[in-house]
Amino acid sequence: MTKKILLVIVLFALLLWFVGCSTIKGLGQDIQTIGEAGEKVIE
Repeated sequence: MTKKILLVIVLFALLLWFVGCSTIKGLGQDIQTIGEAGEKVIE
């Protein structure tokens, strides 16, 4: 039961994320932004 609830929550979060960046170009920009933020933290 707990695994099913967790699965639903994860799938819902992924759905919201995909809707938020709605295009492959947007997804690429999101990944690039995350990478740049990671570089700043490392420096």
